[in-house]
Amino acid sequence: MRESFIVRVARDAGGRTFRFTIGAHALTAGVLLFVGFPVLFIAGTSWGARAVISDLMRQNAALQVENANYRDATGQLAAQVSSLQAAADTLIATAAVDPQAARAMERLPPSITHRAMGGGSGMLRGVTDAVGSAEPAIGLLGDVLRIIEGQLDRFRPGAERRQALAAATPSIWPVTGGLTSSYGSRLDPFTGSHEFHAGLDISADAGQPVFATGDGTVETARWSGAFGNLVVIDHGYGIGTRYGHLARFAVGEGQQIRKGDVVGYVGSTGRSTSPHVHYELLLNGRPTNPLRLLGR
Repeated sequence: MRESFIVRVARDAGGRTFRFTIGAHALTAGVLLFVGFPVLFIAGTSWGARAVISDLMRQNAALQVENANYRDATGQLAAQVSSLQAAADTLIATAAVDPQAARAMERLPPSITHRAMGGGSGMLRGVTDAVGSAEPAIGLLGDVLRIIEGQLDRFRPGAERRQALAAATPSIWPVTGGLTSSYGSRLDPFTGSHEFHAGLDISADAGQPVFATGDGTVETARWSGAFGNLVVIDHGYGIGTRYGHLARFAVGEGQQIRKGDVVGYVGSTGRSTSPHVHYELLLNGRPTNPLRLLGR
């Protein structure tokens, strides 16, 4: 026999009594439903809250990574801007060569200037990867910087070669003194006959320093017959200079020198009548009037 429960309900007003029977299983199910629903509701709410919190934590972690990428990207872009600005400043300084050297360069033969003017660093590759996931504004800035960098790369080699040519161009006087013999035909001081003089004779006090007229490499620093103690400098680009009749040397063969460095001292060695410097300019191995390049 199945167990059941009889429930009686009395009404106060009329005094009538209602009776109904509830099975044990139904009562148990009702109690479980009554008690379990709140429990399940609370549990479900708690599980949903944990899921939301977990999702928020994941989003927060993603935002932190994205913010870090932004910081890295903007930091690299700032570094690139600084680097490009420095490059631009260098180009400006490089292009502004010494006016005297610039004028001398203009008088050089085309074969020399063309050789000097002939001619991407990829600085932004790392930034491109870093900003790949950043906002379009940062990506656009990277594109702009890449364009600027490309322009600098195109201008930089020419400007650097122009600066190198300016430094190598013999455009200063080798010694302070008086011009006693010019380039070209003259009377030989020993024989009195006409001869071709391949350089300039500049008289100066004995022992006075003689300066390199351009950057280059010392090709010769030795005794050379009628020239006496002779220094020959190879300036590159097909340009060379000679300094003769020196009392002594201040440089050695193979030495790299800069314009204005002392190469020796005024003397009267070799075929000479008094202290002076015999100065020659060679363009592609041929003697040329040094006054073409020297400042007046």
